[in-house]
Amino acid sequence: MGPLKDIKIIEMAGIGPAPFCGMILADMGAEVISVDRITSAGRGSSADIASRGKKSIAIDIRKEEGQEIIKKLILNADVLIEGFRPGVMEKNNLGPDDLLKINPKLIFGRMTGWGQSGPLANAAGHDINYIALSGVLGAIGKKDSPPPPPLNLIGDFGGGGMLLALGVCAALNTVNKEGKGQVIDAAMTEGSALLMSMMYGMLNSGIWIDDRDSNLLDGAAHFYGCYECKDGKYISIGSIEPQFYSLLKEKMKIDEQIFDNQMDKESWPILRKNLETRFMDKTRDEWCEIMEGTDICFAPVLSMKEAMNHKHNLERQSFFTLENVAQPSPAPKFSHTKSEVSNPPVKVGTHTKEIIESLGLKNQIEELISEKIIAQA
Repeated sequence: MGPLKDIKIIEMAGIGPAPFCGMILADMGAEVISVDRITSAGRGSSADIASRGKKSIAIDIRKEEGQEIIKKLILNADVLIEGFRPGVMEKNNLGPDDLLKINPKLIFGRMTGWGQSGPLANAAGHDINYIALSGVLGAIGKKDSPPPPPLNLIGDFGGGGMLLALGVCAALNTVNKEGKGQVIDAAMTEGSALLMSMMYGMLNSGIWIDDRDSNLLDGAAHFYGCYECKDGKYISIGSIEPQFYSLLKEKMKIDEQIFDNQMDKESWPILRKNLETRFMDKTRDEWCEIMEGTDICFAPVLSMKEAMNHKHNLERQSFFTLENVAQPSPAPKFSHTKSEVSNPPVKVGTHTKEIIESLGLKNQIEELISEKIIAQA
């Protein structure tokens, strides 16, 4: 079992970062019960990867009886995570003040875009908006075009769900030492800004220009970026260190003196054009034969399907298939407490009766169903 064995987590169902946080914690061995909307009972598929390893109960939390069920669940829970707008849990009598009164050791994890306070707290938004406000989006892309959306990885998942999972683990340590729960206010604006710590440090040191496509790591440097190959596919290089840069020149048979002054920013555009021409001489696979596995800092740019079948990822079992759905494996890897997926995603409400019975409410199940307070898949 994983390192979070015996930890019980209640996840208020939503989309994006909060379910991703729950998935990470479930992968690490926690028992995660997803509290889903009663209107969603029976829905779900094995392709809903963020639901893997979880149990599902369908409850109408707008009704007092539904709220009482949540409070019973909280009595023996270690963590609750939710991703609603500020005030929604309080409106349903399930806010931190309500639940910490019942269970003082409870960790109440809150996942929002803007945070629980501030002038934008109650405004709608998505990943792209949060990383725009934190300075991340403005640092990505070419200077002569709008910043491209970098999927929703930075705000939702990196600065959001993953950071909340870290916060939960840290708060669990505090509970172990002090016996006291607390509220975690995880905002994607702040989480994505935190991911930019190195760049903000470089900006303050005067070695980063506050203008995209002008710096070492943003695509301006000819030795750090992606190039198209003869077959229309792409490769990536990151030959920053002098010894890696020398190897790049050696493997590409580059002997022009203009390449010698690697950090001359004035020459970067010319050198990039030069490399663009050179990389078009061969296919991606031909460049792989020359560069992959060397200290050039090289990798082919793979599609998602290609990534699942690359020899390195296959050797490390970086992906696995569960009910015919290929997906990323639990990470990171632990030497002693191995993470694993305990069960595939289930239909919403699959465990409703089982969980209600565990709360000592077996005789009330049919009544709760008929009154539409709970639903079974």
